[in-house]
Amino acid sequence: MSIEKKKKAPEAEAEIAVETSAADFEAVSEEEVNEVMKKYDKESNTRIWEGIPQKIVQYVMAAFSLYCIYSTLFSTAAMEKRLTAFLGGVIIMGFLYYPATKKHVKPNYLPWYDVLIMLVGAACFFYYCFTFDTFVNVVTSASKMTPMLTAIGIIGILITAELCRRCVGVPILCVVGALLIYTFGFAHLSVDRAIYTLFYATKGVIGTPIQVCAKFIVVFIVFGAFLERTGISKFFIDLANKLAGASSGGPAKVAVISSALCGMVSGSSVGNTVTTGSVTIPMMKKTGYKPEFAGAVEAAASTGGQIMPPIMGAAAFLMAEYMGLPYGQVALKAILPAFLYFAGIFIAVHLEAKKLGLKGISRKDMVPGKELAKKSYLLIPIVLLVYLVSVNACTMQRAATYSILASVVVGLLNKDCRLTPKRILEALEAGGKGTITVAVACAMAGVIAGCITATGLASKLISSIVAASGNTLIIGLFLTMLCCIILGMGVPTTANYCIMAATCAPILIKLGIPAVAAHFFVFYFGIVADITPPVALAAYAGSAIAKSNPMKTGINATKLAIAAFIVPYVFAYSPVLLFENVSGIFEVAQICVTALIGIFGVAACLNGFLYKKVNTVFRVALLVGGLTLIIPGTMTDIIGLVLVGGVVAYQFISAKRSAHAEA
Repeated sequence: MSIEKKKKAPEAEAEIAVETSAADFEAVSEEEVNEVMKKYDKESNTRIWEGIPQKIVQYVMAAFSLYCIYSTLFSTAAMEKRLTAFLGGVIIMGFLYYPATKKHVKPNYLPWYDVLIMLVGAACFFYYCFTFDTFVNVVTSASKMTPMLTAIGIIGILITAELCRRCVGVPILCVVGALLIYTFGFAHLSVDRAIYTLFYATKGVIGTPIQVCAKFIVVFIVFGAFLERTGISKFFIDLANKLAGASSGGPAKVAVISSALCGMVSGSSVGNTVTTGSVTIPMMKKTGYKPEFAGAVEAAASTGGQIMPPIMGAAAFLMAEYMGLPYGQVALKAILPAFLYFAGIFIAVHLEAKKLGLKGISRKDMVPGKELAKKSYLLIPIVLLVYLVSVNACTMQRAATYSILASVVVGLLNKDCRLTPKRILEALEAGGKGTITVAVACAMAGVIAGCITATGLASKLISSIVAASGNTLIIGLFLTMLCCIILGMGVPTTANYCIMAATCAPILIKLGIPAVAAHFFVFYFGIVADITPPVALAAYAGSAIAKSNPMKTGINATKLAIAAFIVPYVFAYSPVLLFENVSGIFEVAQICVTALIGIFGVAACLNGFLYKKVNTVFRVALLVGGLTLIIPGTMTDIIGLVLVGGVVAYQFISAKRSAHAEA
């Protein structure tokens, strides 16, 4: 019988827990990984190309990646020309890769109607691109739209929406559909004006989200594809093993550290949960963690990768654009909140390990420190990227391009994962493929922002939330949090933030929250939608790997990620955590330390274990103390420290006495 099935007390389990050997772990098969990815990640439902067609599609996609890099670095064409040419290419690439449904996935099969849709959709964008010089002089307002231009705009938006359904999913289209209904049915905008705004002006499909995507994000997606092929994911897992694998419940801590490092590059909560989780989740289960807990740890940590600087799943570049800040400052401001988030998960898994009496991985099965030190050159591309951006040595696009070149060099040096010409081609293909999903999601986010702008819905939403909150900040924050979680369900990271920035951030700014804190607040709560039931895609993907109950896994993931529900309130009340309005380093340290102790108190309350089982009264004390520590203020800090410190001290002394009595 496995450890997780034994119904023993923690103390008894401590006696039977044994040091686990890494050789005992069985990673999930590649077939299972692919099956889970196809179920929970729309990006993975692609056509099957074999033989010569596969080579043709691969070369076309690689060429598209190279074109995107060239365009962002060297093109001097008008922005509208570059963006419509980019979207025309995305439409072609998208329909080459993504079928209408899973039933249409057959080797080398592209139905005639998909060819027709692909060509018509691309033609809409290319027509605007090639006729832009004439268009901009003739159609100076919506009143000068012609029926043909209106038809082209409608068809272009509809086909982009269909591609979005195929590769991103339905949730974001539900938001788009609701706003379009409001635009035409309640705001009574004319069709010509709406299509002019949403398709031809720079406030819709070719709005800020797609501008940032084409300018910055594409290059970083290609960089991530090259970085993955250098073998850095395995290095991160080996490094995490060395740092925390031997400690109590080590595999769960390994999952937290490795998923934080891998997740910031992958840009996908679901993708990282499945790929990293295929190794870490079986490790956790064999150590003694329950399947629901193991899947939840990986999902919570992988979701947190989206808030992990310096890359933050590519959303950092959008945040820089929306907030009007240099990218380096955005990454810097994200450090402390990300640290608190992962510290919260780390504390929770440590307490669970102590409660179950679990041990870690045998040190003899870990990669030797000297070997890890030799492989540290794999970090050069990331270090180079951070350095170039931090010192403003060049533009972000060029910094990413230089980092891609560094990845190639590093890949050539890694004999265990050599970057051959074939794998370089695969990296370019993967970069192009990754661009499709992000670009289409950004295009739809642009439509959402365009509808909100054209109808004045933003001001009405702001007024409604402010009125409902009665100008009480905590109520306004809570209502905004609910909006973010609902709107963020099933939406990719980049599009997620674009929606939040357009709809929810202005609400908080109206309530008096500084702009930077408002944007970080909505970004965090948009991201945690991936682990918040009922649409907790990352948690459900983790449960599929762990073979656990999906809803229980989602609830566990929400409990583990409790810091993500707390930290945003901290920097909303005190932006010092984001290095805003800082009067001194002591102020930053005080808020960081007290917030960390507060998160510990809340985590201990939810877990119900410190040195021994915590009774109900003490759990309430831990919760109250934790929450008061999280609220900035000297008096609340003192109250929180007394409550949390008192419970911890009592538990420690009581556990010692029990141990002496048993001896």
